[in-house]
Amino acid sequence: MMAQPPIPTTPLLGAHHISKQYSGVAVLKNIEFILMPGQVHALLGGNGAGKSTLMKIFAGVVSPDSGSLCIRGEHCDRLTPARAHQQGIYLVPQEPMLFPNMTVKENILFRLPRHQADGKKLRVLLEGLGCNLPMQAAASTLEVADQQLVEILRGLMRDARILILDEPTASLTPIETQRLFQQVRGLKQQGVGIVFISHKLPEVHALADWISVMRDGAITLSGPSGQFDSDALIQAIAPVVHDTGLPAAQKMWLDLPGQKNTTAARLPVLEVERLSGEGFKEVSFSVHAGEIVGLAGVVGAGRTELAESLYGLRPISGGRLHLEGRDIGGLALRERLAAGLVYLPEDRQASGLYLDAPLYWNTGALAAGRTQWWLHPRKELATLERYHRALGIKYAHADQLVRTLSGGNQQKLLIAKCLEAQPRLLIVDEPTRGVDVSARADIYQLLLNVVRQNVALLLISSDPEEIALLADRVLVMHQGLMSAPMDRGTVSVEQMMAMAFGSLSTRQATMEAVTNA
Repeated sequence: MMAQPPIPTTPLLGAHHISKQYSGVAVLKNIEFILMPGQVHALLGGNGAGKSTLMKIFAGVVSPDSGSLCIRGEHCDRLTPARAHQQGIYLVPQEPMLFPNMTVKENILFRLPRHQADGKKLRVLLEGLGCNLPMQAAASTLEVADQQLVEILRGLMRDARILILDEPTASLTPIETQRLFQQVRGLKQQGVGIVFISHKLPEVHALADWISVMRDGAITLSGPSGQFDSDALIQAIAPVVHDTGLPAAQKMWLDLPGQKNTTAARLPVLEVERLSGEGFKEVSFSVHAGEIVGLAGVVGAGRTELAESLYGLRPISGGRLHLEGRDIGGLALRERLAAGLVYLPEDRQASGLYLDAPLYWNTGALAAGRTQWWLHPRKELATLERYHRALGIKYAHADQLVRTLSGGNQQKLLIAKCLEAQPRLLIVDEPTRGVDVSARADIYQLLLNVVRQNVALLLISSDPEEIALLADRVLVMHQGLMSAPMDRGTVSVEQMMAMAFGSLSTRQATMEAVTNA
């Protein structure tokens, strides 16, 4: 009988007592994380759990405030991206970052030292992985699964022994996912350690040897994958529900331009029927005046794609879209904005604010853009002052550049910009992303204030506790499909998480909610 090779006992990667703070807020708390050779270690957690920060520390992009990293048993201080590559750590991003007009081979070998840009070594890797990439084809011609493989080969050509795969299947079809998993299993046989970040529990169970769950910057569960079923993972991922009461309003009432401060019958403002587009299909729901509809889900579920399609940033492939009874499916973005459909994007810095413009220029940008291309400084200064008093936006002077504000004050400024556009339907995508507890409470009160003035509000959030706190009705998306609407009181945070991660079907959850009502 052939002797079995010895089981490796030295971890490829060890993170010990890793902590990190931003602006006094702890985002990582005493993290312990081990990756063994030939192991797939799945890392789960909701949005904002701290997964990305931890991976950036492993990749040398971010330095921890305390704790230590060990690579193959040796301490590694002051890790940088270049040193991480030298140590065999390679991060494969969720969206492949290839040069579309360069060949596949050129992408794989890009900026490799001459002694590593070895065509023979590349052929051996391709044979070992059992893949057949068209090396002379332009990278733009590849399917997404093959683009992911190019990113993996980039790491292996740099002698990577630790691969970090960040949501690698988010954009893949089931067939492409199986192809990628075959490659990952081949890498395991070669002793490569793989950190697998995913929101898809069936894939985690199929691929992972070890599972760790993060919540609020801490590891809440860790062990061999066979020890945990989906219910245990969901319970570890779900946030701890604290006091569900809203804090008392501390800001003055904010009267919105063009809105009546009355209690009107809840008429449908937005009606969506069997809508399909990039990332979602056959979606139907409505939002009424004076109502908050919460849309839960995780990254890749299709929520942001839906919001951008409603606003006119993405095309719609089928279905009907009505705003206050008017068909707006064929209208351009500017026309939808003029009709009262306003969108607060998830990424305030990339898509929401003009960072190098003064504060007063931002508050009136959407409203002015409906009728003209210029602003009136005196009027915009008065507008900024009104929101400054109502929202408590902290700044030194009106000419201050937006990028100099804190994250919470930037978010309040973005909300002011959207409100000044006189919304009839306001879509808010992750409205409290990256803000502290005080700013979060202010934003909650502001959203409730807005709804009391008969604005319809679609609240997109990865935080089920936030949706449970604010929404009148709840929708959940998973892989582009949407649940039936459920009243807030009939669906629990745990059910929302289970639906978002796919361990509880939307139909089953809806039936349970109806039964429990």
